[in-house]
Amino acid sequence: MSSPMPNRAGDHVVGVDLGGTKVRAGIARLETDATSKTPAPLARVEQATAPGGGRALVTQLVGLVHELCAEVDASVDAVRAIGLGGAGVPVEARGGFEHAPNLGDVASFSLADELRRALGSTVVLENDANVAALGELVAGVGLDHDDFAFISIGTGIGMGVVLDRTLVQGAGNAAGEIGYLPLGGDPLDPAAHRRGPLEEVVAGDALGERLGAGASARDVFDLAARGDARAIAAIDEEAKWVAHAIAAVDAVIDPGRFVLGGGIGSRPELLTPVRRWLVRLGRGDLPVTISELGGEAPVLGALHLARAAAGRTHEGVAA
Repeated sequence: MSSPMPNRAGDHVVGVDLGGTKVRAGIARLETDATSKTPAPLARVEQATAPGGGRALVTQLVGLVHELCAEVDASVDAVRAIGLGGAGVPVEARGGFEHAPNLGDVASFSLADELRRALGSTVVLENDANVAALGELVAGVGLDHDDFAFISIGTGIGMGVVLDRTLVQGAGNAAGEIGYLPLGGDPLDPAAHRRGPLEEVVAGDALGERLGAGASARDVFDLAARGDARAIAAIDEEAKWVAHAIAAVDAVIDPGRFVLGGGIGSRPELLTPVRRWLVRLGRGDLPVTISELGGEAPVLGALHLARAAAGRTHEGVAA
């Protein structure tokens, strides 16, 4: 979903990965050479997400676009379109996000419209896992495979699905919201309905809390590297529920392969126990790998989305 196209002839696009703890963004030229399917970033920035999210994100994102333009010695008028992947479900009617507990209140106002008014650019919103899947499609696993599911695990959990080189968005743009699978947490507990039963047990804070109050996911991996038994068990518990989710998704849509990404999903220490649990679940045959693009996947996907919004043909959303 996007805001209306302004009448401008900018020659740059911006891609933003808006997560619950970090914002990553890149700026690229609109045109690409014949060997590239998505603009390569000319400059990148990374910041902590504005505390509390909500309307504070507008100010942050406007400043971020200005910073990127300064990096490449371009005016803000040079930005024709902005692709923004956010940790929630984009709502076309309002230009904001629903089911975005990690971004604060982004459902009561039009994030797309406010950014468009402040910057004069077309703004297109998409779920962050979907944007990462687009990045994989044009620059990662999609170079060799037409079908796959990208699962992002970090502050929360989400999934982008590509089938026959087309991003599956669903009737309400909510396809891939696997945090709401009735796994891990109690699906009948209203407290689990805000971010979903699965997300309650695999989100970064849940992983950290297995070591005690105040511990982070990073602490868990650091301690596990030193042989701490409790930390190793915490990662194994994380892997168990990720494997259950993979098995459930495969039974429904058969994407052929799974790519793990995000701050937690990209950790190699998680991959081996996930594969072990899949063997125990009778699904050891499923190909599961870590994204080779890492944190670049969502930014590349968001740039790809911006290029499409600027009127260029692309594959993946409507190939």
